[in-house]
Amino acid sequence: MAARRSAAATREEIRAAATRLFRERGFTGSSVRDIAAAASSDPALVIRHFGSKELLFLETMQLSFDDDRLRDVPLGALGERFVEALLATDDDTRRVFLALIQASGEPAVAARLAELHDANFVAPLRARLTGTEVDARARTAGALLAGLLYSLWVVDDGAALTADRDGLVRRYGALLQAVIDG
Repeated sequence: MAARRSAAATREEIRAAATRLFRERGFTGSSVRDIAAAASSDPALVIRHFGSKELLFLETMQLSFDDDRLRDVPLGALGERFVEALLATDDDTRRVFLALIQASGEPAVAARLAELHDANFVAPLRARLTGTEVDARARTAGALLAGLLYSLWVVDDGAALTADRDGLVRRYGALLQAVIDG
């Protein structure tokens, strides 16, 4: 007879299975039954532990951009460095971003995307900017950064990246720097 798992162990196995499936298949491509099967669990336990597939998705699809490497960058060089940092993000970040975008028709996911956009792009820039229209400039810069990710990861415009990465950093960095500088 197999040993029973603790509730905490079951919850963690469900969470790990959901994380993997959501990153591989997205929100709509991962059913509660699929998640339960991958966790060697019962679908009812998925709901018991997380409430709904959407709540499980929101708990597992965390996205954060490490802006520590940008803290000591002089403001006049921040545009290019921010673009370089975005282009250096790992595949795991890309998968989470895509899963969130694909599920953005769900109101709670759309709200999470707005929070993540503000926390990862707008707030770090807002904290560094001075002068007039700080919030508007930070939001515009955030939109430019999100647009770059959309082009590269959603519509897969790899030609923009592979043709001339340094040129892309210079061109996009200059656009971003113009907004940062105001």
